[in-house]
Amino acid sequence: MARPRSGHRSCHEEIVISIHRPPAHAPSIAEAGAWAEALVHHQQLHAAVPVPTGQWLVQQSPDAPVQVLADATAMVEVAAEIQHRIRTTRNETR
Repeated sequence: MARPRSGHRSCHEEIVISIHRPPAHAPSIAEAGAWAEALVHHQQLHAAVPVPTGQWLVQQSPDAPVQVLADATAMVEVAAEIQHRIRTTRNETR
């Protein structure tokens, strides 16, 4: 078998990706806000609103109950879950 060039992986090597790794930093309110705005814009959430206490009010669809998220980290975790769901669904249909 030929050796892969430096910086390249052989197609026979197993690649392991950890899905639930701890964040390198706590997300800021601005980062959570950017994710919330993108999710609402792309209709993945109906609404996501920060409140002065640092919590977030999130609604999946107009008729769904409002969820209260504890903080910016929870908002970013919701974004990650939605991304994961989209990617796994997209890969299953290919």
